[in-house]
Amino acid sequence: MIRTLSAVQRSWSSVWRVSRRLASACSSAWPRSCDVLVVGGGAVGSSSAYHLKQRAGRDLSVVVLEQDSTYEKASTVLSLGNIRQQFSVVENTLLSMYGASFLRRVPELLAVEGQDPVDIRFFPRGYLFLATPEGLKQMEENYKQQTSLGAEVAWLWPDQLRKVYPWLTFQDNIVAGVLGTNNEGWFDPWSLLLGIRRKAESLGALYLPAKLTGLQYRQQEPHQATATSTRSLTTAQMRLKSGEEREISFSTLVVAAGGWSGEVGRLAGLGTGEGVLATPIPVEPRKRFIYCAHAPDGPWEGCPVFNDYTGMYFRPDSTRPQYFFCGRSPLEEEEPDPTDLSVDYSFFDTHVWPQMVERCPEFGNLKVKSAWAGYYDYNTLDQNLILGFHPVYTNMCIATGLSGHGIQQSPAVGRAVMECVVDGRSHSINLDRFSFDRILNRQPLKEKMVM
Repeated sequence: MIRTLSAVQRSWSSVWRVSRRLASACSSAWPRSCDVLVVGGGAVGSSSAYHLKQRAGRDLSVVVLEQDSTYEKASTVLSLGNIRQQFSVVENTLLSMYGASFLRRVPELLAVEGQDPVDIRFFPRGYLFLATPEGLKQMEENYKQQTSLGAEVAWLWPDQLRKVYPWLTFQDNIVAGVLGTNNEGWFDPWSLLLGIRRKAESLGALYLPAKLTGLQYRQQEPHQATATSTRSLTTAQMRLKSGEEREISFSTLVVAAGGWSGEVGRLAGLGTGEGVLATPIPVEPRKRFIYCAHAPDGPWEGCPVFNDYTGMYFRPDSTRPQYFFCGRSPLEEEEPDPTDLSVDYSFFDTHVWPQMVERCPEFGNLKVKSAWAGYYDYNTLDQNLILGFHPVYTNMCIATGLSGHGIQQSPAVGRAVMECVVDGRSHSINLDRFSFDRILNRQPLKEKMVM
């Protein structure tokens, strides 16, 4: 989910100063090699760098490659920064539960001597999901699973929904709802990103502003037991904004390039080769619209992060009474052109507003005051994380495809990347089901609670 452009623009000046410093540094002291090269300096890439340096310290050199040093088009910066525990896939609930724990400890975990504490402005507020008769069984299964994992959620019947939210309209086809009672809400994703990056840099991670243009590899001997031929990536070519070409060798490559991770894979031949190499990283940028509307008949006390069974959602702006963020993920046939971040206002008129009015008639006289767009790193197979080493490129660790969950799950995904690199696999949370094997076998692990 995506946040206001004005909030992003307020931070451009500080980012520009960082960018100039980085550009100067890379021109004078470009490293020739590193232990780990992370492609992508957004939330997932920066979290990976932070966790790697936190664990290994000086014993591991980490370089982060980020072509958009201002983060102008980064999914992280254009995110609303929501967090929830309510998922249908066990791993997603656990990832976000760790994320909530991490957020509450940010001032401690991301403290840098001599710098102001990081304030992510966490605002606690539960998600409310509704079920129709057709979706009741699935909601019951989700609820039982979430509570068994320790998630704090409450089941609400229609009469309870009407009592808690008298300003909402619940037709006869609404048979139940589930509300998050703790560890859900929203925060400032920009502050989190800069806080994680600042901490990673203080621990020794180096950020380089350049575009990855090529990857070199060496062939390895086939494994005796399986006769499988594998490869090891060795060197990355990249281009600075000035047009100057550079390269760096590495031992491990982490692909955390968000919606552009598929492009990184193609540089290694994924999707253009034979056998296993014919399968690409199935991740691409998908554009999502967020609308900010003024509803003069609001605010409504305790307004949750509301999620309709139609896919429409809205939540209040905690900084401005009577303002709401709202939107809806498009159907496959409605997907907008992702080549730019222009906004389709007619999508609000035809696909969002009518559903908002049906759920709350007071939305009938709202006015859209602003809108913006951002990118999901969309996994076209199942809209879920891909995590772990590639079966042919055995030193390529993939961490992408979160499809809208990236900012809230980035702390846990960064930790999982660290465990893969240092220990061989993620173990704090077993993420084996998110491996690239399911991509090769075309076995989707569908998340049924996608926004």
